[in-house]
Amino acid sequence: MERLVRLLNTDEKYVIGIMSGTSVDGIDVGLVKIKGHGLKSSVELIAFENYPFSNEVREQIFRLFELESSNVKDISQMNFLLGELYTQAVFQICEKANFKVTDVDLVGCHGQTIYHHPQVEVMDGINVSSTFQIGEGSVIAKKTGIVTINDFRVGDMALGGLGAPLVPYPEFLLYRSHEKNIALQNIGGIGNVTILPAGCSLLDVYAFDTGPGNMVMDGVIHYLTDGAQSYDVNGEIAGKGHVDEAFLSSLLEDPYFKLVPPKTTGREYFGKAYIEAYIEAGRLRGLSDEDLVCNATALTAKSISLSYKWFVTHPIDQVIIGGGGSYNETLIKMLKSELIAKVITHEEYGLNSDAKEAIAIAILANETIHGHPSNVPSVTGALQPTILGKIIL
Repeated sequence: MERLVRLLNTDEKYVIGIMSGTSVDGIDVGLVKIKGHGLKSSVELIAFENYPFSNEVREQIFRLFELESSNVKDISQMNFLLGELYTQAVFQICEKANFKVTDVDLVGCHGQTIYHHPQVEVMDGINVSSTFQIGEGSVIAKKTGIVTINDFRVGDMALGGLGAPLVPYPEFLLYRSHEKNIALQNIGGIGNVTILPAGCSLLDVYAFDTGPGNMVMDGVIHYLTDGAQSYDVNGEIAGKGHVDEAFLSSLLEDPYFKLVPPKTTGREYFGKAYIEAYIEAGRLRGLSDEDLVCNATALTAKSISLSYKWFVTHPIDQVIIGGGGSYNETLIKMLKSELIAKVITHEEYGLNSDAKEAIAIAILANETIHGHPSNVPSVTGALQPTILGKIIL
């Protein structure tokens, strides 16, 4: 307990945030200096790196996503393997920054989501929804000697929330403006947006998953190249294709897009089965490989713009794009043609698109240590604000 008391009384902390997302491209690790907490937080990124998963690990994780190829042994083993890989990442980022591991105060780790089921099912007369992130936090804590906080989603879900998005609270701390209505659009595997109205309080913030981000695009590329390529570099393949407007319109009839927030989605919905059906339908329409990639890219862009039209109640002054999708030049071009607001990337804003979520996890960990709720019930639908994460000594 002395360690927790010391952390509570330390105003300036060095925190490592760890994130591996639905794209399963690797481990994002950020070393961050955080001064203060809550509205008085100031954050400085010291170092960031993405450590790619090996092809073998990536393939094993993808097998865990599918009910027919997953089993409890593989889940258990991967839980500990990821704990080891996250631990390696802690040591690696410290080495990169020429920083002593013993000087790190705290680690926050989101883990790898392998199943997210926010829909309520009645089981034994009880309403149940669930989420499952793996990457054993005890491995990190014991092998680094650093207090570790993980499993951030479950606290919100225990109170009836969707458990996602998690980033609105950190985004509110970092990006709120007195003059502008800002939309923070993340394009990872799934797309999600946080709306920060000008001069907003936390109660005014709203956010939701817009639909597929890179997930369908990446899945199509993986299929077309037989796994040799995992994403469309700079959107070059999509840029050679053409949008089939009728096909795109049919895709946008999916009920998820018109579902009123709070809402969240994931690989369970826009994963393997969806991608296979998409490719089959596209082939029946005579779409080329380039057209398939182009229409998947257009689906992401159009689902984002329609989400703003249907569910964003403030005139947006600025859209800040983050995540891997911000490097897809064809996607950004499509978004700029779809949206009225000025569209910029985090790099143009002076920040790092890749590091955004790792920084967010570091902030959540800091808030947990200080006993601050960091979910946003207006976003997730939870019954009340709550402290997130599990503390491991």
